[in-house]
Amino acid sequence: MSLVELKNIKVGQRAFMRPTITVYNRLEGRPRTHNFDRALKAEIRDPLWMISKQWQVGEFQGDDAASPVLAKLQMRTTRIDAYKGGKGSHISPLPAERPMEMVVERQRLGMRRAAQVVHLDLRLAAGRYWKKLLKSEGGAVADLIDAYKEKYSFTDPDPAVENDHTRSAHPRTWQRFRAVAGRSIDGYAIIEDVLGGGTAFDRLDSSPPAEVQNQLTALFGKLQTWWNGLFQQQDEPNDSWQPERLEHKFAVSAPNPDAPQVRTGYVAEEYYQGHLDWYNLDAADEPNGSDIEPANAQPEVKEKVIDFFPTNISFGGMPDPRWWTLEERETSFVGLKPDTTDLNKLLVMDFQLQFANDWFLLPLGLEVGTVARVKGLMITDSFGEKTWVEHAGQGDDQDWERWSMFHPSIAGDRNVPASNDLLMLPAVPTLLEGKPLEEVRLLRDEMANMVWGLESQITLPDGQPRRGKEAARELRARYQSNVAVPPPDVPPADTPGDSELIASAKYKIVNSVPECWIPFIPVHRPGQQQQIELQRAAMPRILPGDTEPPQKIEPRTNLLRQGLDEMNPQPYFLREEEVPRAGAHVRLSFQRTRWYNGRVYTWLGIRKTTGRGEGSSGLKFDYLEN
Repeated sequence: MSLVELKNIKVGQRAFMRPTITVYNRLEGRPRTHNFDRALKAEIRDPLWMISKQWQVGEFQGDDAASPVLAKLQMRTTRIDAYKGGKGSHISPLPAERPMEMVVERQRLGMRRAAQVVHLDLRLAAGRYWKKLLKSEGGAVADLIDAYKEKYSFTDPDPAVENDHTRSAHPRTWQRFRAVAGRSIDGYAIIEDVLGGGTAFDRLDSSPPAEVQNQLTALFGKLQTWWNGLFQQQDEPNDSWQPERLEHKFAVSAPNPDAPQVRTGYVAEEYYQGHLDWYNLDAADEPNGSDIEPANAQPEVKEKVIDFFPTNISFGGMPDPRWWTLEERETSFVGLKPDTTDLNKLLVMDFQLQFANDWFLLPLGLEVGTVARVKGLMITDSFGEKTWVEHAGQGDDQDWERWSMFHPSIAGDRNVPASNDLLMLPAVPTLLEGKPLEEVRLLRDEMANMVWGLESQITLPDGQPRRGKEAARELRARYQSNVAVPPPDVPPADTPGDSELIASAKYKIVNSVPECWIPFIPVHRPGQQQQIELQRAAMPRILPGDTEPPQKIEPRTNLLRQGLDEMNPQPYFLREEEVPRAGAHVRLSFQRTRWYNGRVYTWLGIRKTTGRGEGSSGLKFDYLEN
């Protein structure tokens, strides 16, 4: 509608009572003739502007290069077949049908603590299985069930006996022990007798006949197989666990792909994350650097030549490399706000904007538990030219201009050739972690000038976890119940002239902290005067009215009881640098995973994470109390 002069405004308003809105949903060329040549050219109004923009963004600075159309890869692989724990440990084979996390992390489940039985639930389960085996055998063997209930039984905790305080202090634990005393079989006690060099019938009053003894020995083999199938644990303490550093240390080795008679070692100096991968290991700086000898006399080296088609790399939010293509909304460069020092963000932006279509993906499948070494890559481009590509990370390991990804570093500071091996460890992709059986928080207390090991969760003798503060309060109350508490101090009656003799405050040398706080005091390292380490100490258990010398409060978690349950108790030292200002959080829990062969593995593992900062125990010295 063209604009006209309105002489009568009312007539004009009535003409526009029903306004119309023009909507365009498509833009397309509509030729007016039968010749479609010009319509298909997609002509633009200003081609010079297009050429100028292409020149401005550097579109004409590209190389006269071709695109890869065919790739041929040559590689050699060997199998990781040897494992060694910490210092002084023996060398053992590393089969591929077991996850490596289980081999490294598995801990022994302590079934005794301070000479007292613990984990009542597992002992009862073993006893029920032993009773089931005796019943299934029948005859004279089944008649021994009552004898086993009598000789391999649980005792009723006595609240008056100090050694039973850890069981009688907690009402539910006391009830459970009292319910099974004299009624159930302690199945793990049978296992302890046999592992100690005895037999499964040593405690019986009369020795069974030879035929029955053979039957009991065969049944014990089934009991031991069942027990070992519950969860994986070593016959001796885990030699890879370093209690002074709260982390694992181990080494593996494999035949060198280029020289099978030479071993290539890989060392993990500190592993505590719970997920094992190639970046946890460093290559040894010399052949046989891990001190692991060949596990077999004739190591196998596989050489492969693989042909495949390269494909362009793509990722979520990647800009489209073509001109005049609408971007998806996932691509948002506004969200990237790099500073002048954020080199990583700048590199990502440079990669996305300029070199996104210059990277290609070459899929390569490897067997679990192998070491792969790529010899080279032959690329055939669209011009028919062939190019031999070698490792970009070749050179000395200490060369700062060398660039490499997904390759282990060299242990130590020696200037040796870099490692271009690709480790495919037999590690699990995912696993299930149970509720922590034990939790310890190591934190610094600047007011008391010491480090504390706070047992935030412990495992009671019946096998159930309990908050450390509640368990400590109940145990102290049990000790106090056996001590006659003296009457409180009552000041004498006020008499004229004697008011100045009555003190309004009481002087105390030191106060007490909850029994779940275990102190660590600084001591000099042996032979050194400047470096220190932390030694586990003990707070005295001071009970009102107790005339006996105060006892030392012992930790109730296996994480902090290092050396206490041995025949000759040993002190426990912790490296001072392992407890930073943020602290450390250590937990012990069951891990469970399903391996690629379908078998389920369960083990007891330790995890360490960063703490939540400093803490205060409330410990005070030389103060007055109202």
